[in-house]
Amino acid sequence: MVFFARYYTIMLESKDPKFLRYRLVKTAEEKGIKPAARFFHCSPNTVRKWLRRFDGELSSLASMSRRPQTSPNKLSKEDEMKIVKAKKKLITWSAKRLKRDMELPYSEKAIRRVVKEHGLGRKWRRKKPQTKRCLREIKKLWWTWQQISTDTKYLNDIPEYWVQARAHNLPKHQYTARDVSTGALFLGFADELSITYSTLFKRRILEHLKGHEVDFSRVTVQTDNGSEFIGSWQAKHDSAFTCVVEGMGARHKTIPPGAHRFQADVETVHSLMENEFYIEKFRTRREFIRKAEIYQNYFNYARKNTGKENKTPFELIREKDLTTSLKILDLPPVFLEHLLRPPPHPRGVHDVRTYP
Repeated sequence: MVFFARYYTIMLESKDPKFLRYRLVKTAEEKGIKPAARFFHCSPNTVRKWLRRFDGELSSLASMSRRPQTSPNKLSKEDEMKIVKAKKKLITWSAKRLKRDMELPYSEKAIRRVVKEHGLGRKWRRKKPQTKRCLREIKKLWWTWQQISTDTKYLNDIPEYWVQARAHNLPKHQYTARDVSTGALFLGFADELSITYSTLFKRRILEHLKGHEVDFSRVTVQTDNGSEFIGSWQAKHDSAFTCVVEGMGARHKTIPPGAHRFQADVETVHSLMENEFYIEKFRTRREFIRKAEIYQNYFNYARKNTGKENKTPFELIREKDLTTSLKILDLPPVFLEHLLRPPPHPRGVHDVRTYP
């Protein structure tokens, strides 16, 4: 047999080099060390090494570890336990961040080694669809109206709608409230964003739910940090929106700045409505609000939601409470400026009219 490649090249490409070394040893035993070295294109010292190691068992021809017998700079048990303790406390942190923020006096390589040896490495990272499924399972366990996410939407970024809005004086802003657990939807519309309109919008919804005996002690209203919800950032007191929500027994909380994913439920509705509602033709404001009412009822009572077990919001509400009235989601959308109109002024009375 003629070998055209060197011994080391063949060994690197071999799946199990023990068999090649076995042939090397047998050739040396039959023909001698130097002929075997020439035949396998390696040095005589390589042949001597494997002859010396071979004890009749194939396992004796396996590669031996090149790890040094002594390591003066190896971490002590106490040092390793410091790394382990820090990692267990902050399981998602990387070696780089542990070293930097926990001020560990060890190299990143040493920290990774200790983490790996103790089985504390992150075995997998949830992908976005997996995270969504986990969140859905959590929200499914919430009771109805546990969290009502509220947000507003500019309507001037929808080309099909904005042309009609300019021509027929349609509303420029949408006020949206959605129950996170069931997906129930309430809508309102206005020509501007203001804390007055958001307060009227939320008060109308809470008064409607109060009429259906909803326990507000378990209700949280979540919003972003827009001025239409919290007022001025320099304000020293709670906004009118917060006062109305908490005055009715519920709780108002805002999301962390920039954390728009916390409002995913209402943002999803905004995206759906762009493709399902705002492609409609609207000739008058009256026609607009009528179609908005039809869409809201369709969304709450008929539209199957793939993100909510492929059920409608009302079906999910009924599963949580069979005694719930059919009319609990029957709150038609409204132009919020209409809620500002004063009541009829009786004749003969000269008092100044009051707004709600």
